[in-house]
Amino acid sequence: MLTIDLALAGLAVGAIAALGAVGLITSYRATGVFNLGFGAVAMLIAYLLWQQVRVWGWPVVPAALFDILVVAPAFGLLLERLVFRGLSRRGAGPAEMLAASLGVLVLLLGIAILTWGTESRLDPPTLFETGSVKLWGGATVSEAALIDLGVVVGVAVIVAGVTRFTRFGADLRAVVDRRELAELSGVAADRVSAVGWAFGSMLAGLTGILLAPHVRLDPFGLTLLVLETIGVAVAARLASLPAAILVAVAIGIGQSELTRVQLDGKAQNMLQALQSNMFVVVLLLALLLLPRMIEVGSRASYPRVDAGARTRLPALWWLPYPIVLAAPLALGTDHLRSAQQIPALAIVFVSLVILTGYAGQVSLGQAGYAGLGALFAASLMSGKFLGLPEVPGLPALLLATLLVVPVGLLTGYPAIRRRGLALALTTFAVAVVVSRFVFAQPIFTTGLRLDHPWPFSGERSFYVLELICLGLTLLLVRRLHTGRLGRMLVATRDSEGGAAASGVDVPGLKVFVFAVSAGVAALGGALMGMSGRAFDAQAFDPLIGLIWFAAVVVFGVDSAAGAVLAAALIVGLDSGTREGVSTIVIGAGAVLLSRMPGGALATARRVLGPVLFGPGSVERESEREWTRDSARDSARVRSAVRLTAAGEALRGRVRQQAAAAGSSAPRARDGGGR
Repeated sequence: MLTIDLALAGLAVGAIAALGAVGLITSYRATGVFNLGFGAVAMLIAYLLWQQVRVWGWPVVPAALFDILVVAPAFGLLLERLVFRGLSRRGAGPAEMLAASLGVLVLLLGIAILTWGTESRLDPPTLFETGSVKLWGGATVSEAALIDLGVVVGVAVIVAGVTRFTRFGADLRAVVDRRELAELSGVAADRVSAVGWAFGSMLAGLTGILLAPHVRLDPFGLTLLVLETIGVAVAARLASLPAAILVAVAIGIGQSELTRVQLDGKAQNMLQALQSNMFVVVLLLALLLLPRMIEVGSRASYPRVDAGARTRLPALWWLPYPIVLAAPLALGTDHLRSAQQIPALAIVFVSLVILTGYAGQVSLGQAGYAGLGALFAASLMSGKFLGLPEVPGLPALLLATLLVVPVGLLTGYPAIRRRGLALALTTFAVAVVVSRFVFAQPIFTTGLRLDHPWPFSGERSFYVLELICLGLTLLLVRRLHTGRLGRMLVATRDSEGGAAASGVDVPGLKVFVFAVSAGVAALGGALMGMSGRAFDAQAFDPLIGLIWFAAVVVFGVDSAAGAVLAAALIVGLDSGTREGVSTIVIGAGAVLLSRMPGGALATARRVLGPVLFGPGSVERESEREWTRDSARDSARVRSAVRLTAAGEALRGRVRQQAAAAGSSAPRARDGGGR
């Protein structure tokens, strides 16, 4: 039975979550882009209001109105003009839009970290200084909760009225559905889209300002909290605003009601985790139980460089990589400790190349696999894994890698029927659930010991071990990419239907590549933990995983060399400059991804190829690629002709034998009759 006081307390949380979900749905309906940067915009506007009020001394209400009505819409216009307009005009697929919105999120996170740091602010300004209202039976409810709910309902009514009963709403739906046809019918698509982006950003700013007083204000926490309301939007199938409001309020009330349930021991800790993470659980359940709610993103995940645009590389093009990676061995101990993160992080990035670059499966959850690898290694070395005794370092490293493979198999099953945005959100939800229900629970993380394994206990010897692991991982990637399995992966990435028609077991291949990718990420995560000599849950935060994914995409999602460079860039910038610089660089690169087809490494090859190998190198390589492709096609045609001729001859012989058998059968019967 519901407790009125608890239900009313949950109403405030539900109202804020409803506002975030309404903003996400409205932004999606107004722009056609599921904007993962929505939470980052909300966080940035909340920080701006804190700066204006707490540091500059502005009055809270005028500052909030200025941020909501001027700054946030102007930022939306800027995003539409500089990031998304070009993608919309050239008909970019939903997954490219997803990558661009992810770039916005990463860029804004970097700006916030560089400007305000990562420490939490406990004094975010409150827009409504109100008291409580008494209801029937003596129950009280916060006036702020009622105001927040009223704001949500008012926004929903305005959005519904504008989109259904005005000419602008019809134009907006036309631009989102088919931009080309809308322009042919005389609709100013750029102007309509700009208004949609401005309104979506305004709702993001309003969400951040209203939500900040209820939580601690920090870049990762507030951004992730807003992203958790994706579950409400998903449950409403990204379409129904009333359903989003009802679901959000129901979750808020249910979350509050769970506080009165008391269990014993460890069960109470898990119940508290469930109570505080209801929106995350709803996100995962909605994605698993409503597989058809998001159908976007079914096209190729990311633009790939056409074969004809590739440049010829020298025979020993790979030689600088081992030289650069081995250079930290000459550094001092402190610098070497920082450099130890490069090979470990590169292994995690290579796991994304396997999964996304080669198989086309968009995964935002690699931080979860990497964190599980570090946690399992620490548990094994500490003797706290299922009652086993303490395991030495090297066997613990191997066992931790193997133990995460079944997790990859389990989480790979949802990928069988999902692609694009639905798969990306599912993997992100899995990473958040692992972070909240495993990494954040003291029962799993207390008393763990993690250190360099024997006989690689020294700083330099451990770095050599990391280089060996990275080298073995790159050999595995090459084996996957060049063999028959690699051809099946590429065929599945380009066209699942075509691969299935060619006899490829697409579901089995998807699950297999998820398992391999999870194991590789676990290896990198375990090495990251060993290099730091401790398990750090913050190092595997779900938002950190988004930054990792963006880094791999920026340097080339199908390039193992690009993954190594991305890891070196992140570690180098974080060690040599201020915290947040690497995030800004990665975010800026992701935002500019539409101007760098194939990533930064492929773009550099196209630009520098004529300089290094002559003006005609690209064309010569194009001709060679075309000749090889033509030869392969001709061979396939000749083979098909031979098979067709052989098949026709075989069918001819079968028809002759059938005719002979048919003509002799009556004679036999006749002879038998006489």
